[in-house]
Order: sequence, then C-alpha cells, then structure tokens
Amino acid sequence: MSLGVYISVPFCRSKCTYCNFASGVFSAGQMGKYAGRLVEDMHSARTFTPLHGVEVPDPCDSIYLGGGTPSLLPAGELKCIFNSLRQEFNIAPDAEVTVECAPGTLSDEVIGTLGACGVNRVSLGVQSFVDQEAASVARLHTREKTLHDIDCLRAAGISNINVDLIAGLPHQTRESWHDSLDQAIASGVPHVSIYMLEVDEDSRLGRELMAGGTRYHAHFVPDDEATAQSYELACARLNVAGVAQYEISNFARPGFESRHNLKYWTRQPYLGFGVDAHSMLPASPRLQSERVESLRFSTTDSFDRFFVSAELKAAPVSTGQAVEESLFLGLRRNCGLALDGLRREYGDIVEKHEPAIRELTEARLLEMQGDVLRLTPRGRLLSNEVFEKFILEPEPVKGISVSG
Repeated sequence: MSLGVYISVPFCRSKCTYCNFASGVFSAGQMGKYAGRLVEDMHSARTFTPLHGVEVPDPCDSIYLGGGTPSLLPAGELKCIFNSLRQEFNIAPDAEVTVECAPGTLSDEVIGTLGACGVNRVSLGVQSFVDQEAASVARLHTREKTLHDIDCLRAAGISNINVDLIAGLPHQTRESWHDSLDQAIASGVPHVSIYMLEVDEDSRLGRELMAGGTRYHAHFVPDDEATAQSYELACARLNVAGVAQYEISNFARPGFESRHNLKYWTRQPYLGFGVDAHSMLPASPRLQSERVESLRFSTTDSFDRFFVSAELKAAPVSTGQAVEESLFLGLRRNCGLALDGLRREYGDIVEKHEPAIRELTEARLLEMQGDVLRLTPRGRLLSNEVFEKFILEPEPVKGISVSG
C-alpha cells in the first residue's frame, strides 16, 4: 500500500457561518509559528510512529493540504512545508498534490508558489456561484472572481480543479441552484463536490437554526426536503454533463477522481499533521497478533494546545471494527463493495452483518448485484441511517498499550 499525507492548515480570511471545523482568523506571525511546528512533526514522524506499533508505507502518492484556507500561507511558509515533505517522505513522481483554496486568494504570486511546490490539483471552496448566497454565509468571493481564478489556474498549468458546492444555503432556490450547477458545468472543471448543508450546533448558523432565530440569514435556509431535492437534481445534471458521481458527495470526469479521498473510502493508510489532523496506519505484526488491524491517531483540535503538547489520541482498530469501517466507507462509493473480497480478507466475521444487509435491502436502501453491495439513490439520501446499522458492540482488544 502507498501512503497519503494530509496537512491541516486552520487559517481563514473569515469564518463561514456554517463551519464547525477547527479553523479561524490568525496573524501572519502565528502562521509562521504553525509552519515551523509542522516541519518539526514531519521530521519526527518516521522515528515516532514505530514506537506506537504502526508502519508507514512507501511511497507517498497523495498529498492534501486542507483547512481552513492553505492558500493564505505566505509563500515562504508554503515552500518550507513542501520542502520538508520531500525531505521526510518518498514522494512518488506522479503523486497527486492538492491544495484547498478560497476564491479570491489566488494572486499571481500564490499561483506561482503552488506551481513551484509541485501542486497539480486545486480544490476551490466556491459553495455557490450566486453572490447573494455566498455572501450570506460570510464567503468573500464573487462569481466573477471565481471564474477568473479558474482561468488563471489553467493558464498556469493547473487544470485538475475541484469546485465545492453546498445545497441548502440561505436564500437558495431551485432556480438559483440551477444557476450554480450551470456555472460549474460550463466552467469545465473536471471535479465537483456536492454537500448538503448540515445543521451543526458547533457552528453559528447551526445554533441559530436550532434556536429558530433570524441571525446569519437562518430564516432563509431551505427545508430538508428542498435541500434533498437539490442534491438529487445535482446528481442528475452532473451525470448527464459527463461529471459522473463516484461517491456520495463527489463527481468527476473520467480519470479525475480524487486519489487522496479514495484512500479514506478504501481504508488505505494516511498520515495527518497539524491541528485536528487524523491518521490511520497499519498495525505492526506484533499488534496484528493481538487482533489489532490498524491504529487511528488524532491531534488536538485546539490551536493553542497544539503548541504546548505533542500528545496524540490513539485508538486501536480491531478486525471487527475494520469490517464495519470497510462496509460504511466502501458503500459511500457508487461502485459499491464486493462482499466476497471482504470475506476473503476478514473471514466469517463478515457474516455478523448479514441481518443488517437483508433489512436494508428489503427497505430498498441497499441493492445487491452479484456479490456487490451498493446504496440505492434513496439510500444515499439516508446514508447515515444506513451506516449506523453496521456499527455493532465494541470488540474488546486486550494486551496492547498505546500512548501519546
């Protein structure tokens, strides 16, 4: 297996009202301090992870800088991070290298820096091509600026571009959603991500919606049914336009599927650095003999605590939990999950999920074609309810010690 590396960059120009991520507005000095800490952590990763009973595969064939808005980093800090990555990891020559960017932050200098760092894929957090909708959730760009940034990226040789859109934003109507989809398709970008607005109590908009208030344009948020219909409309229109759905939230032209995100859905190893970063690495033979399939790690979600402690939260993943993850992550993909392959890898433990599979198939949330299990279109809308059916009682794992 090859490795994916994720780097969390929690810096924003402004905090979107729907956002519950560990991100915010920080000074340039804090950005420099943060980049320095990332470099230190990457330097220690090769010697640190074996102490936890995990293995770091070679080579690394996907790098993803997410946030936040990594394109806000000064050129020197961005180059420092990428130089460190190449010093500490064996980066494959054809590695996919993605940076999340906010429209309006891509100056000629920033785009030049991305190219110099070997970035070959950019994910633009557009959310809406309708200016009123974008402004209502504190996005600072306009449609015109977004389309200009896409043209500039292409002119610089970066044509592998993703556009994020959100169904269910304040003021969104069926007509305005058609408009955003029209623009995404007409732009010719090879990848589009469609998310349904989540009401989360950790975001300002979510709290206001739950309270029934009117701040942050909460009273202009479409209802759940309208949001679901917008998602279904996006699926239909993008598929017809040749941007085919390959995962619940992701659509791509042939050959432009996100290699990094596919690692998450297929349980390939990845290593995360920065605030609220997560890792999943295969267990060493010693831990495998103790029924540990892999280990997951996470860092603190507090920007301040990140600088005073190197503590990692670590959790062993048993064989039973690995099967559960394989089911609810694999089912996110339109191609589905081959149960025969799962049985060959994990044995009889897969049979514990047969009752849930039968129940969900009878409810027309899942469908079987040969030995391949897939979500139905309705199942995608109710995917969280489907996935919950595969979570069994925790399987005890004895005899291991994992410290931060």
